[in-house]
Amino acid sequence: MQRKIMVVTAAYGHDVVRHAGGQIALLPFIAGAKADGVEIRREMFTPAELETLPDLASAIESAGLLACYSAPEPLFMPDGTLNPQLPALLEEAKTLRALWLKVSLGHYSDTRPFTLLRDWLDSSGMKLVVENDQTDCGRLPPMQRFNAACHTQKLPVSLTFDMGNWLWVGDSPEAAAQQLAPSVGYIHVKAATSHRDSYRAIPPDEEEPRWLALLNALPADVPRGIEFPLEGADLTTVTRRYVDLLRKE
Repeated sequence: MQRKIMVVTAAYGHDVVRHAGGQIALLPFIAGAKADGVEIRREMFTPAELETLPDLASAIESAGLLACYSAPEPLFMPDGTLNPQLPALLEEAKTLRALWLKVSLGHYSDTRPFTLLRDWLDSSGMKLVVENDQTDCGRLPPMQRFNAACHTQKLPVSLTFDMGNWLWVGDSPEAAAQQLAPSVGYIHVKAATSHRDSYRAIPPDEEEPRWLALLNALPADVPRGIEFPLEGADLTTVTRRYVDLLRKE
């Protein structure tokens, strides 16, 4: 079975997306690169574009692509309650005909309203994937505790493993893979290199082989998302290069 490769629209950069005419304008590049799907980013919509999700869903389907939907929202609020926007976000993902909704973990601790979360997921019929972000909430210990609770509660939730974000929070990507790999349902592929007092994302073939060893420690049968910079005069060719690379490795 061929490995599924998704392209994150943010990989092209905000300016390119806006100049092209929005995320819908990137679909020909992504389809032309023979990717399997596209990750649509909510933060890159204008208010007007949010009103045209059915049109975007139709365009994605017409391009022969799958969709996933990413919202820059935490699952848990600072006071520990579930994000009240989650039902609306799940409905947006459903309108987009997405495979899943992706959010960050937020402020998880060990006693949380899983019954309500289960009800929201059951009502929407949408899958949820929770990502390690670049904040303290995305560090390995809270991700481990949340993941263990999901297994205990038998919740239909898996993890998005962002290969680079662990470096931003001072954790070892390899240790995270060792602990979380069985629960990973989606991989954000990117390498990272030191930049000033932090890191910046770079294409994986511009980094030492560490990224390949890490990728090989993660499930081989889950979709891989390109979330490193895709730049060049011919975006279809640039994208195709990395689609082929990630499908092979």
